[in-house]
Amino acid sequence: MIPKQILKEVRRIEIMAKGLVNEVFSGEYHSAFKGLGMEFAEVREYQYGDDIRSIDWNVSARTGKPYIKIFEEERELTVMLIVDASASGFFGTYEKFKNKIAAELCSILAFSATRNNDKVGLIIFTDKIEKFIPPNKGKIHVLRVVRELLAFEPTSQKTDISQALDYFNRVMKKHCTAFLVSDFQTTVNFEKQLRVANKKHDLIALSLRDPRETKIPAVGIIELVDAETGEILTVDTSDKKFRKMVFAASKEHDEFLQVLFSRNKVDLIDIFTEKPYIEPLAKFFKEREKRNSR
Repeated sequence: MIPKQILKEVRRIEIMAKGLVNEVFSGEYHSAFKGLGMEFAEVREYQYGDDIRSIDWNVSARTGKPYIKIFEEERELTVMLIVDASASGFFGTYEKFKNKIAAELCSILAFSATRNNDKVGLIIFTDKIEKFIPPNKGKIHVLRVVRELLAFEPTSQKTDISQALDYFNRVMKKHCTAFLVSDFQTTVNFEKQLRVANKKHDLIALSLRDPRETKIPAVGIIELVDAETGEILTVDTSDKKFRKMVFAASKEHDEFLQVLFSRNKVDLIDIFTEKPYIEPLAKFFKEREKRNSR
């Protein structure tokens, strides 16, 4: 039995996501992601200006008039959402936690996909694979994906992106577009699996970030708890050296991710909890559209 609160939240996100898809992402999604190629649609009589290389000589010989072949983009795509459900996602110092923003982002992507008649699948992971929903089409399927994102309770608190990508590389035999959604708070190296995944598929990373992970306010002595290990650390936030250390470590981590994804030709979208996520997502779609038109 699904709790009423979850059903209410699913309905809210459905309305919100559909509105954004209709108003903002309708054409951008279609243009941003190419189909698998071109497929034959029909033949029609040759018209002045048509490319003679498209002439169908068999039909032309049969009819006595020149006919050309018409091709259409083979549009159907498979979109996989690979979502980090580790305990560090239960953090946010503004309106929403990172995991709630992740659910909303994935909902927008899922509804964009289903509007274009694409398949959608889901992998939820921590330091193991928590949930796999094979790709499928349709509104009922997408609502199931959204419901899982909102209601799922992981059995582990830790993160291992390498295992998630390993699993993704094994189960997805055909080319797909995949969104890796995480805060990337992990010490486990996943570059090898990232490189393999992006060679076979079109992989995009969405990095969820909160300003308090970079800048800690001077509020005196506090206890910091590592959500994934449970380790408790007592610190003096009034200490400038400590605040500088936190800032330097965060900056180093951000630069590491930038280099990592750039080196492996993976698009990276930074999502901040204190800012609307529509702008960076729309910007990415437009940049992808421009890239595809070159």
